[in-house]
Amino acid sequence: MPDNNHFREAIIDTALMLGSLSSWEAVRLYDIAAELNISLDEIRLHFREKEDLVDAWFDRADSLMLKTAHSTHFLNLSTQQRLHCLIMAWLDALAPHRQVTKQMICGKLEPGHLHIQIPGLMRISRTVQWIREAAQRDATSIRRALEETALTTLYLMTFYYWMRDSSKDSRHTRTFLDDHLSLAKWLDHTIYDHRCHQSDKTHSAISASDETVR
Repeated sequence: MPDNNHFREAIIDTALMLGSLSSWEAVRLYDIAAELNISLDEIRLHFREKEDLVDAWFDRADSLMLKTAHSTHFLNLSTQQRLHCLIMAWLDALAPHRQVTKQMICGKLEPGHLHIQIPGLMRISRTVQWIREAAQRDATSIRRALEETALTTLYLMTFYYWMRDSSKDSRHTRTFLDDHLSLAKWLDHTIYDHRCHQSDKTHSAISASDETVR
């Protein structure tokens, strides 16, 4: 038997291959076992249920995305460019099985699947946090919360757009993401500058009040 990591990856790859031949919904763990000539119990040692294969597929995308942040030129990029690079690296990792990935997501959204929808929300949050870490975002408090909300929205919008994008090398998705990152940057500066202005006005008013009291 190959080493555990290689064996685990082989199970994921086989599941994706079978999903590409039929559909993700039609994939069964016993089909994977038969394809690899192993027992179901050997699969169970790595995956408790079929849904764990979905998480593993997205974990692989997370890993490949984070490797992008180690390139020599990455830290020379602007924040906007870093986020663009990371999100597209994540999507590019999924691109070889775009249709199966779309079917995985649609399966999670079916009514009555709360047991996989709630963990799915946690997975979204986890990927967004890794994007922030890789981009070296250091906002705190309210600014961090706003930034996370904006990034999560952007990430989900781009993911949804990418699932329907048939352009070569996801060219339309890259343009979509770039446009929305530019808008997010403009809004961030507008809101931040407005708050700074309001803060300055408040500080000036307090100072003037203090002078009056004296």
